[in-house]
Amino acid sequence: MSYIQHLSNSTDLITPPEEIRSGFVALALERNRLATPFVEQARALKVFASQANTPSDLLKIDEIQDALLTAAGFSDKAVGHTDEVNQTRTIEQLIENFLEPAGTEFVEELVYRFLLTRGDSLGGSMRNIAGKLAERKLTRAIISALTLTKTTYQWLNTVSNTWIEGKGGEADIELSLKALSWIRDGETRTLIYNRTIPLVRKNIDMCLLHCDPNEIKPATLRVPEKFIAFGELKGGIDPAGADEHWKTAQTALTRIRAAFAAENLSPNLFFIGAVIVDNMAQEIWKHLEEGALNNAANLTDADQVASISNWLVSL
Repeated sequence: MSYIQHLSNSTDLITPPEEIRSGFVALALERNRLATPFVEQARALKVFASQANTPSDLLKIDEIQDALLTAAGFSDKAVGHTDEVNQTRTIEQLIENFLEPAGTEFVEELVYRFLLTRGDSLGGSMRNIAGKLAERKLTRAIISALTLTKTTYQWLNTVSNTWIEGKGGEADIELSLKALSWIRDGETRTLIYNRTIPLVRKNIDMCLLHCDPNEIKPATLRVPEKFIAFGELKGGIDPAGADEHWKTAQTALTRIRAAFAAENLSPNLFFIGAVIVDNMAQEIWKHLEEGALNNAANLTDADQVASISNWLVSL
């Protein structure tokens, strides 16, 4: 009953209104941060495009041909699936149908249409950003737990795909981290994020294994005995989607429980959510009392996050 370290009843799990407001602010700030490169690109585009006397002159400026495709509505993925002939034809249609009718304001029209496409791609990435922010927050809490307990750990760098020895005081490593590994009481534990587990046949938010970092390979993921714990992490902060997040997580955890029970195994299961409403909190509490869940926490409560991180590190 590790959850009693930070929970006394279902009410403790409910997200306070002020934390919901703070969550929306955090998402807005992150949206602005991610939009900054697009705004700078648009400014650069305006400078280059201003060299053109007429819309058709834009075709002569080599530096902005990719930006013209973007303004024409091409995503980065779409560019890779079309040939040069079709790309040129699309740019010509952009000029004929939209830039020429804009008259002397054709540069502004071009910039607006560039930002429109970039904004659409940003909207797509924002659908995943709440989960990323949640992952970073929990990762930082786990690293803090490892540091305070003087536990040796390594982290896997997303860019270089190499394991790096943890120092405890590194700033912002959670921004480029995709796995953690530590040694506790002579046993190695490795935590991986967002991996499809063969036995379950579904992507799981968090998986804790009893293995060395260099053992994280497809073959290892097929060994049920290697798994110590599974967790579902939901970072969405909109109360309107709370029940749906919980249903998705509950379905995943139930599937894990059934799959491992068939192998006579019962790994630890936990749930961490940013927005937890009353009826959802009651269900989670019931699962905790019945043993269907081993632990749970509200992501917006620093004490709960610290407690569940300590528990995870101690497994």
